[in-house]
Amino acid sequence: MCLTVDRRKFMVAAGAGAATISFSQLSPALARQAPLNPQRVKPELANVKALVFDTFGTVVDWRSSVIAEGTTWGKTKGLNINWVDFADRWRLGYAPTMDKVRKGEIPWTRLDDLHRMILEELLKEFKIEGLTEEEKVSWTHVWRRLKPWPDSVEGLTRLKKRYVIAPLSNGNIALMTNLAKFGRLPWDAILGSELARHYKPDREVYVSAYYYLDLKPEEVMMCAAHAPDLEAARSNGLRTGFIYRPDEYGNGPVGVPSRAEPGDFDVVTVSMVDLARQMGA
Repeated sequence: MCLTVDRRKFMVAAGAGAATISFSQLSPALARQAPLNPQRVKPELANVKALVFDTFGTVVDWRSSVIAEGTTWGKTKGLNINWVDFADRWRLGYAPTMDKVRKGEIPWTRLDDLHRMILEELLKEFKIEGLTEEEKVSWTHVWRRLKPWPDSVEGLTRLKKRYVIAPLSNGNIALMTNLAKFGRLPWDAILGSELARHYKPDREVYVSAYYYLDLKPEEVMMCAAHAPDLEAARSNGLRTGFIYRPDEYGNGPVGVPSRAEPGDFDVVTVSMVDLARQMGA
C-alpha cells in the first residue's frame, strides 16, 4: 500500500484499485500501513533539532485508560458507577481548574494536586464514600498510568534517533516521569508547566521549551493533536506538527477532535509513525 498526499485529499492505492478520501476521514491505524521509509524533510524544517509534545490525548489515551481502570476498581469495591461519565466529568474539570491558576485566583498548583481537587468533587457527585487516603492518592495518580496510543512508542523511538524529544505538557514533573515509566515513553527530558510555573496556552510554557533546550524558537517543533495548542506555539515562534487523534474524546461531551489539512501546520500527520516518517526518522 502506498500513501501520497496533496493539500486536500489522500489517495490510498492498494493493488490495482484506488480510492480517494479526505484527510479527516483517514484512520491513524491506516497510517501504520504506509511505507516506513523516511521521506525527505521539508527544506524549511531542516534546522529543527527538537520535538516537544502535548501528552494527554496526543501521546496517551487518557479517556479509555481512566474508564478501564475505574471499571476494574469499581468491581472490586462493589461500586455501581458510570465510569464513562466519571472519566468525562473529571476531564471537564481540567481546564476550568487550571484557569484558576492562570488567572491568579489560586496560587501555582501542580496538576497532580489539581486532579485531586477535582476528584474530591467527583467523589461527592457520584456518592463514593469511605475511601482511605491511600485509595484517594492512588485514584489521583490514575493520570500517571495512562496507556499510550498504539503508534506512540514506535513513532517516538524513531524520532529519538534523529531529534531531542520531550513532553511539553501541563503535567508536573513527577506525573510525567511516572507516566513515561509506565508507558515506556522514551523521552530525552521532561519539560512543561512546572518548570515555567504556567499552564498552556500561556506563552511562558512555549518559551521555556527552547530556553531549557538552549535552542532557537524555530529549532523546536511543538507536536499536538489540538489545534489551539499548536496555534499558541506558532505565535511564539515554534514550528508545528499536527497528529490526528479522532478517538480521543470517544464522542463524549469533553470535546471534538481537532482536524487539519496539509498546509494548516508545518507538518500534518495521521499518527506518530507518520510524523516520524515525514520528519525523516
